[in-house]
Amino acid sequence: MNITTPFIAACVLLATTQTASSHVVLEEAHAPAGSSYRAVLRVGHGCDGLPTTGISVRLPPGVQGAKPMPKPGWTLSIRTEPLPAPYSSHGKQIDADVAEITWTAGSKEAWLPDAYYDEFVLRAGLPARPGPLWFKVVQTCDDNGRAVQKAWAQVPSEGVSTRGLPLPAALLQVEPAPDDHSHH
Repeated sequence: MNITTPFIAACVLLATTQTASSHVVLEEAHAPAGSSYRAVLRVGHGCDGLPTTGISVRLPPGVQGAKPMPKPGWTLSIRTEPLPAPYSSHGKQIDADVAEITWTAGSKEAWLPDAYYDEFVLRAGLPARPGPLWFKVVQTCDDNGRAVQKAWAQVPSEGVSTRGLPLPAALLQVEPAPDDHSHH
């Protein structure tokens, strides 16, 4: 009996599974344009065996009014930036908005060990126009007191396939709203 072919197939499946689960990804990869979106960033492992001590997400242009969900044992920081074009929300003109959200473990006990996965959550409004949005994430890990970072920030030069990118950004496909009957 030749076990080479099944063995090779099993190795390819294992490698594909590990690669697919090794990225920081969004739980829901599709959402309607103009909707409120609950972004759940799944962190599947640390940095090459090291525990995760921080997650920072850069919000894509067009995402509005982001609010992070607190995590017990982690501190939150929010960085805002001026907008190129203000928008109106609840009767107010918004000229600066959340650009980046960072969760940082408050103690060694709160670190995310490499053997576990966790989720980091935020809610935000999506743009009215369909298309891909790329959430760029920096994962910080601890290497005996030294911070090591992985920037999950690569975006394909064209299209939306992240195949071949070792550190892809998390992709959200914004789709036409269900009542949008326009033809583009």
